[in-house]
Amino acid sequence: MRVLIVDDDAELRDLVGFALRGEGHETLAAADGLEALDVCRRETPDLVILDVNMPRLDGFETLRRLRANGGDVPVMMLTVRADEDDQVRGLDLGADDYLAKPFSVRALTARVRALGRRTGGVAVETWGVWTLDADALTARLGDGVPARLTTLEFRLLQLLLARRGRPIDPEELARRIWGYRGLGDRARLKQLVHRLRRKVEPDPSSASWIVMVQGVGYAARSGEAGERPAGEGDGHF
Repeated sequence: MRVLIVDDDAELRDLVGFALRGEGHETLAAADGLEALDVCRRETPDLVILDVNMPRLDGFETLRRLRANGGDVPVMMLTVRADEDDQVRGLDLGADDYLAKPFSVRALTARVRALGRRTGGVAVETWGVWTLDADALTARLGDGVPARLTTLEFRLLQLLLARRGRPIDPEELARRIWGYRGLGDRARLKQLVHRLRRKVEPDPSSASWIVMVQGVGYAARSGEAGERPAGEGDGHF
């Protein structure tokens, strides 16, 4: 992959770049948010590793502008700001993962591998009333307008639809999306589900297609005849 490393600490950029190049990735670098946005426009990276505390433009505002401009590149926040409020803010703005400093190189490279996994197989899939296009990273519900998804949003919807309405335990779902187990997986999953609902649900507040079966897990309804997620008490966050 082509990975953009955004941090005002040159030594850290060098360390992360060295580790990623050892995994076979190409790396780009930026020292602040404004430079990062410019690099994203010119170089179209496959992944962005983004610090929060930076001069000129911090990581949160950089991420907000990136998503506001239609950028769907996966973003990992890599920062000393590790409290829950900061993590929730980053995920709400569209981050795909959040790793606190100090970090281990093994954890970093494992998360990069997980974020870099693209969906494979047939480019266009149909699941009942859903049409998923892996090349375009879009999902269409019925005759609606295709919704552009991030890699992880697409992966989540694909996993849910593959179960044909049967719920998946949150821990299993998080492990299959990110490829590792760690603190905060459920919080990340909750934010990912929320973002997916906002994009694909006709009325996100009702959660009629991406549902949470209380005490069991998440499920996606395909609209096929007689389909019903196993378990009682459908609800939503």
